[in-house]
Amino acid sequence: MNFYRHRLTGLPVLALLITLAGCSSADDSARAAVPSPGATVTGLCQKLDKVLPAEVDGQDRRDPEPASALTAGWGNPAIILRCGVVRPAKMSDPEADGVEVNGVGWLLEKRGDGSFRFTTTLRRAYVEVTIPKGRTGDGMSPLVDLAPAIKKAIPEGIAD
Repeated sequence: MNFYRHRLTGLPVLALLITLAGCSSADDSARAAVPSPGATVTGLCQKLDKVLPAEVDGQDRRDPEPASALTAGWGNPAIILRCGVVRPAKMSDPEADGVEVNGVGWLLEKRGDGSFRFTTTLRRAYVEVTIPKGRTGDGMSPLVDLAPAIKKAIPEGIAD
């Protein structure tokens, strides 16, 4: 079977190379979808952004693109925090896994790519933290580092 049946020559090859070069990133910046919560939750998330630690799990803060007070990141591969996400459907599952880390409750979801996603429970805003597969060896230490800021900025309660 010949996988190279079609040849690209001349200008199409040049256009393809320019497109691929434009998609690559020299600084390996992480990307994160920015949530779009209501005004009250946005205010809580902005407050959280101001008190987040400069270091999580021994990694310096390196915020993802696009820049937003609703997202933050640390290290490479990046631990990503998104504030103001929608309530995960998994929270309705009575069999869902949950943990408490230093006074903050989390819904735990292992993802197909080996990463973990944690979403706060019983807080006025949902805060999601994704720990990539390459950083899961340290267990929940990122959540330990984030708990004081979350407790300070996001009050206990039920998110809207």
